[in-house]
Amino acid sequence: MHAHRLRGVIDLGEIAATRIAAGLSTGSDAADAGVAAAREAAGGLVDGRVDLAFLFVSPAHLDQLEDAVAGVLDTLRPRHLLGCVAEGVVAGAREVESGAALAVWAAALPAEAHVDLFHAYTVETDEGTAVAGVPAIRDPSLVALLVDPYTFPAGPFLAKLNEEQPDLPVVGGLAAGGGEPEAQALILNDRVITEGAVGAVVSGVRVVTVVSQGCAPIGRDAVITSAEGNVVYELAGQPALVRLQSEIASLTPSERALAARGVLAGLVIDENQAEYGHGDYLMRALLGADEDSGALAVGETVRVGQTLRFHVRDRRTADEDLHESLARVLGDGTRPAGALVFTCNGRGTHMFGEPDHDARAVAHALGSNALAGFFCGGEIGPVGGRAFLHGYTATLAVFLENA
Repeated sequence: MHAHRLRGVIDLGEIAATRIAAGLSTGSDAADAGVAAAREAAGGLVDGRVDLAFLFVSPAHLDQLEDAVAGVLDTLRPRHLLGCVAEGVVAGAREVESGAALAVWAAALPAEAHVDLFHAYTVETDEGTAVAGVPAIRDPSLVALLVDPYTFPAGPFLAKLNEEQPDLPVVGGLAAGGGEPEAQALILNDRVITEGAVGAVVSGVRVVTVVSQGCAPIGRDAVITSAEGNVVYELAGQPALVRLQSEIASLTPSERALAARGVLAGLVIDENQAEYGHGDYLMRALLGADEDSGALAVGETVRVGQTLRFHVRDRRTADEDLHESLARVLGDGTRPAGALVFTCNGRGTHMFGEPDHDARAVAHALGSNALAGFFCGGEIGPVGGRAFLHGYTATLAVFLENA
């Protein structure tokens, strides 16, 4: 006896799985681009149902952003829509770093899934600046956060979340737009918002996160033996600058050439391990050095007893790290439905010398073009169980098919 699907009957297999599709338009008219990208995304879903959608728009469409939003809403009819204006957008295996572009990401989620959207903003109190508008967050699958960097304190906000709710899977980025405050805009359903941050708390789905920092270690681990604030005075009892200089001197000529482009401080997040490897370091820039004292200024508050190792970054390391990171989370028989991608605006052609690097790598790992995202002025993702603001990373939320 043959089984037939009846019209109007819900397939329980479909509502128990996550389905994701994406669309891209580079058309010059914002409304038409919104419709075209939304239609492409809708065509990749089984029944056209959209529980959660993201819209990423280039600055060329900023003046007509409301028209783009209306086109997506009218075409997709999503239950929830989140988005932003960004310097460049990602969709499928393509990255559009300049010019008009609009990317749509659409998901049909399992019946038990739940989505809460929110608009977070700062308020002044007697005790200083506080953040309002964030809902209660209880054991979510994912918190997606899109931030206006000019009006929202992303770093302190993440630090507070880490303090109150460790192991929270927060992924997202700073919407850099055209690099100026007036070029920013966030999207929450049918609203265009010009300050704060917008987010989605997603529960009842399976999501794995990836933070590919693309750095290679140099030298050896060293314990910080003297420090104050973000200034490291001594590493293993030696002036920090002297330690750095000695480690650079021991490098090969090719490694020294990489170090000349910039050295980063890798700070161990969790000291309770016998060895430190991939994903155990938080990468921060070296901001300056004082030759008289031998001190190094780091782009993060440090403490005595913390372990530090210097790192360098290059295109080969970044390429290998992204592929290895994707293989690590998707190599055990998992079935990815799609991904949200937040990549640094210093990657793309700036780092790799060719377009579409990160998008192609993610699409290949997923086995589909069900991905979208944007180029960020800072990426948000968890390392060592805590959410941080990063630079030069590719950060992903990969949705798996089955809850």
